[in-house]
Amino acid sequence: MRRGLVTVTVLAAVTAVACGGGKGRDVVVEGTPPATPYSGPLNIPTRELDGDTPQALLAASGAAGRALECDGEMYDGGGPDGWSKGDGGDTPEDGLRLHFDMFGPQVPRSGYRAERGDADRVLYSFDVGGRTKVAVVVARDQQDRPGWGPETSASCDPAELPADFTDSSWYEIWTDEHGERQPVTRIHTFVGAEHCGWQRARFLALGRGADARTYVRDPDGVLEPGLLNAPYDGDVRMPADAHDTGYRYENRQLWLTDDRATAYVRTPDGVEAWPSAKDVIACK
Repeated sequence: MRRGLVTVTVLAAVTAVACGGGKGRDVVVEGTPPATPYSGPLNIPTRELDGDTPQALLAASGAAGRALECDGEMYDGGGPDGWSKGDGGDTPEDGLRLHFDMFGPQVPRSGYRAERGDADRVLYSFDVGGRTKVAVVVARDQQDRPGWGPETSASCDPAELPADFTDSSWYEIWTDEHGERQPVTRIHTFVGAEHCGWQRARFLALGRGADARTYVRDPDGVLEPGLLNAPYDGDVRMPADAHDTGYRYENRQLWLTDDRATAYVRTPDGVEAWPSAKDVIACK
């Protein structure tokens, strides 16, 4: 079980940009041992549950999910995912590289540390401030799959990853009024897919689950009008009942009314009205 967007599914937005983080750097480094290294078993049975809740992700990600030290909820996780005969590597590090090659996860590809290991499994972790934000367990000689390959993996919300990685990723990390980075499961923006001609549109994903909303900045009208509940307007008066959410991205401020039908984005040039999407917007 793995997931990308939690708040909204806009299929064309997920690109390979995030997968190239760390190109040219060592995939595994010596690193500094964490204050509280993972001490649980490396071989934990996994279960596939319906949905992509943190509970379902934990059940599906085995030891990798339990090794995380997230500030918020787990963002992604899954396994075991077998590799084909002949794919397995000669070393645990080969197994970690195979994980990136097979799944293209939207996490850094370098700077991992071997946190724990035994004869058949090794836990690799990517740490931020001494806390594990990405974990991958590789295993050796699985049934009909000789060599080392990926078994389970898990990661915290992208907002908990370093800015030098997320700044080159497809999602844009917002902050609150205190400058604290906000989880992408709470709020994020991203540019539309180039292969659909949507690159001049920007999407705002807000909330999650039943409360999730998607808003669209589309000054050039590249989306079909029927996809949105109203036209985009780049110059409006801020409604009297709108309130400042405190969310910020660069020079943008997000304001909402109680009905949340429209996102009002204040910029140095004025106020823009971003209409909400009627349903999932999928570029194929």
